[in-house]
Amino acid sequence: MADIFILMLFFVLNADGSHIVGGRDSAPHSRPYMASLQIQGRPNCGGVLVREDFVLTAAHCAVPLQYTVVVGVNSLSGNEATKQELTAVRSFPHPNYDGHANDIMLLKLNSKVQLTEAVQLIALKTGRINVATQCLTVGWGDIGDNNTLARTLQEVNVTTLSQPVCRSFKQRTPTVKCLVSSFLKGDSGGPLVCDGATAGVVSFSGRKCGDSKTPDVYTRISSFREWIRSVKQAKNENVK
Repeated sequence: MADIFILMLFFVLNADGSHIVGGRDSAPHSRPYMASLQIQGRPNCGGVLVREDFVLTAAHCAVPLQYTVVVGVNSLSGNEATKQELTAVRSFPHPNYDGHANDIMLLKLNSKVQLTEAVQLIALKTGRINVATQCLTVGWGDIGDNNTLARTLQEVNVTTLSQPVCRSFKQRTPTVKCLVSSFLKGDSGGPLVCDGATAGVVSFSGRKCGDSKTPDVYTRISSFREWIRSVKQAKNENVK
């Protein structure tokens, strides 16, 4: 059975089309755990560093090509001195991923990142997320539902809602958590950050961005802590 968060979208564009209302530019290097997963120089998904040589992302981000993993940057178009580039050499999508449920994946890097002020690990959230908890969604994804990727890292505040609201959407699984949120194409695999730890992975959005009748979904990380631990500790892992 799927372990997911259901999240509601409520946003429109500013008049200049550059930002999502309620969102903002992240302060440079204030989210040092963020990783950009790129194919031939183009961003495809987001992720977070959970060990010096592992990135956590979404299983639906798996591709036949190797990812270039970029960390330590605020802007994807600049050449910041803090930038580090690595290669994802092994991928570990959850074995029970079925296109929606269990949408979580670990990427093994070809070497360890150098931890600096601009490159840091993020902890996995433990325990429940209570109603009205303030969290963040972070990413370089589409800023206008029109294939225009963000020039700099974006973040938006999200707030948890009650379980009755979740049940009103009649999702296939009872194991859901609802929040007010805002993510778009290109943010897949990025984090839901609560209390300084990552609590969810951006999974998939509704049919139309900003439509609260088709809310967005995050994978619940707390349900996969043991699997994450086992993958990071395994030896001679098979490449997928």
